[in-house]
Amino acid sequence: METLTVGLGDRSYTIRGGSGILPGIGAFCRELGLGRIVAVVTNTTVGPLYYGPVADSLAAAGFSPLRVELPDGEEFKTSATMNIIYDALIDGGLTRDSFIVALGGGVVGDMAGFAAATYLRGIPFVQVPTTLLAQVDSSVGGKTGINHPRGKNLIGAFYQPRAVVIDVETLTTLPEREYLAGMAEVVKYGVVLDPQLFAEVERNITPILARDRDVLTRIIMACCAIKASVVEKDERESGLRAVLNYGHTLGHAVETLAGYGTFLHGEAVAIGMVQAAKLAEHRGEATADDTGRLRALLESLKLPVELPVFAAEAYREALLRDKKARDTGLSFVLNNGIGGFSIVRLRDLSEVIDVCGIGG
Repeated sequence: METLTVGLGDRSYTIRGGSGILPGIGAFCRELGLGRIVAVVTNTTVGPLYYGPVADSLAAAGFSPLRVELPDGEEFKTSATMNIIYDALIDGGLTRDSFIVALGGGVVGDMAGFAAATYLRGIPFVQVPTTLLAQVDSSVGGKTGINHPRGKNLIGAFYQPRAVVIDVETLTTLPEREYLAGMAEVVKYGVVLDPQLFAEVERNITPILARDRDVLTRIIMACCAIKASVVEKDERESGLRAVLNYGHTLGHAVETLAGYGTFLHGEAVAIGMVQAAKLAEHRGEATADDTGRLRALLESLKLPVELPVFAAEAYREALLRDKKARDTGLSFVLNNGIGGFSIVRLRDLSEVIDVCGIGG
């Protein structure tokens, strides 16, 4: 098992990663000194696979677990589904001494975290991500929330977990499409922050596609270390942390316009990264070879790279509703070659529309 710390003063927490560590979740939680009642928030896909071992481990450690099972899918990341969680917490008698375990992918983690942030004005929670995307990205850093019909993650809060427990064994049951979508977030870290990580992914396509546990543990913990470093410097995304939105600006627009669930989040991010690379190339911050290298890597991971066709005005409206949009313009992350980045603020989206061939 590998460990690393997200250093945030009295809100610091440990990330544990390895193969076959899920049965230790009860002991990990006991080390944190958490209260007796725990709501395990999961979904109809993950629950039948992993709730039993997690609940058994928690019970053996002296906790009283409560199962809260949600429908599975990005389309259920809504206020209506949030009320399912709140009702269960109230019915289960959770107090401020209780805690939540988020057992699932990014949707479960975001929603369970938001419930923890808002129930009784805040109770502890532990992230147990079971998808690659959640393991390398959304489970670390404290972003929680839900979608709104007009935009992704428009409603939420920054609220850090008490711990993150990553068992790569859970990836063995992940559908191929979801697994590969998670690799988009791995590639993201490499493109804008770590050229060595990018090159490692390029070298290890075969073991990655085979879900080699050692390779995955190494890559996942490398991503978590990068994310932790960024979060430590900029917890609430006032500056540096915005780099982690690389590919997400147009990616979120794709998700919104296509309808949540049509594209998986990682698939939309893959599309968005290629478009951001085109813009970087247009501005002289990257070369055609850089863009080609990114596109080739994403395609080798069987990820989409082309924008779906919607009217230019529809894209413009979706971009302007993005939560990163401010009075001074829309924040857009560009790659500087492979391994660097810049953040630009665009008042006029015509450049994005033209360079990316939107609506054409």
